[in-house]
Amino acid sequence: MCEKETTTLLRFNCCIGFALLFSILTGHVNAQESRNTQEARTAFALYKELIETDTTHSTGSTTNAANAMAKHLLDAGFPASDVQVVEPYATKGNLVARYRGSGALKPILLLAHLDVVEARREDWSFDPFTLLEQDGYYYGRGTIDDKAMSAIWVAILLRYKEEGFIPDRDIIICLTADEEGGEHNGIRWLLDNRRELVDAELCLNEGGRGQIKNGAHQFHGVQLSEKVYQSFRLRVTNPGGHSSRPRKDNAIYTLANGLSRLAEFEFPVKLNDGTRNYFARMAKIETGQTATDMEAVAKSPPDLEAAARLSESAYLNALLRTTCVATVVSAGDAENALPMSAEAVVNCRVLPGESIDEVFATLASVLDDTDIELSKIGGAVAGPPSAFE
Repeated sequence: MCEKETTTLLRFNCCIGFALLFSILTGHVNAQESRNTQEARTAFALYKELIETDTTHSTGSTTNAANAMAKHLLDAGFPASDVQVVEPYATKGNLVARYRGSGALKPILLLAHLDVVEARREDWSFDPFTLLEQDGYYYGRGTIDDKAMSAIWVAILLRYKEEGFIPDRDIIICLTADEEGGEHNGIRWLLDNRRELVDAELCLNEGGRGQIKNGAHQFHGVQLSEKVYQSFRLRVTNPGGHSSRPRKDNAIYTLANGLSRLAEFEFPVKLNDGTRNYFARMAKIETGQTATDMEAVAKSPPDLEAAARLSESAYLNALLRTTCVATVVSAGDAENALPMSAEAVVNCRVLPGESIDEVFATLASVLDDTDIELSKIGGAVAGPPSAFE
């Protein structure tokens, strides 16, 4: 298991970040090649430092990463009052830094997250917290999600500070301890508890992708909205017993049968303005059957046979529908005893605009067994799809 990002892609993202901000703020792009080389080196150094800081939830600390990035800003001359590490929970710090503009316009917020998924050394062929560059790729935990963007945002502010650039609005970067939603920490916590630090007119967050073919840039995708993260717990309880006298109603089998029914189920295809336009436009870039199917699925109503073929791709399937998948299973305490309980976690990514309660009801219907207790883990906040203009 590993994450990788091409060397070219990181530098491309840096260029996109710089160009995008200059365009938004001033319409000006400084294209001095010698400075670009130094900027790339600065961004890479920040990137490497972040990759090599363990920010997992179990053994790591986003506070360490936030403090490291804060030090770079403070060393560059940022006032201490404009660089804050807010730590609602131990080891779960969020960096909020403000670059002062003229104030002619309301601030812009640049959002990224510092936390990464767990990475056990035994699952990797190298240390996941040591950045490895090999054959034109960067390998390591967080190379893509989302430490590249975190490094880029900090590098941008360092460049602006060095140049003495005065934008027409404050630029706020927020590197959070939780992912995009940040229900318990991160941006949601900051909005609820320290809104004055991050209040802005508009926000740029991760989401989207690009494609380069034979050296030519084919497209740069922008994410309009995000699926809602909601997990559910499935639990079966049982009197248990001894393995020498097995019961017919084994908790593991009951749970497994329910999960098997879920494995065979697919939520219906549902498109919104954003996904419909995505498939219509990608049909002009793709070739062969994929292009034909994308064009067909973009119609109203979508061609379901075309959708079925596209769904063979995990990426495209996730764009077409709500998805729910088992991610954790646990049961039993001894090899010679029947389990008294069996549990599973099912993680769902719910399409914007769909009801969490409806997904709950659908899961209950698919599991089709009153012996399987279904419950929500936490409470996600659903949102509508973004308008496409």
